[in-house]
Amino acid sequence: MQDFLAAIGLVLVVEGLVYGGFPGLAKKLAGEVLSMPESALRIAGLVAIAAGVGLVWLVRGG
Repeated sequence: MQDFLAAIGLVLVVEGLVYGGFPGLAKKLAGEVLSMPESALRIAGLVAIAAGVGLVWLVRGG
């Protein structure tokens, strides 16, 4: 559970960096996401999940 909460904290840090450090970029990216088809968003999400699981597996000594 401790690792899960640490991971959530890191996600919030990255999100905060984008929104706090580059608000114009965040708004531009949000606009582009609205124009993307759902299938592309789904594929991007699945790729992000696979990359995240792979990274955690590598870091944790899988």
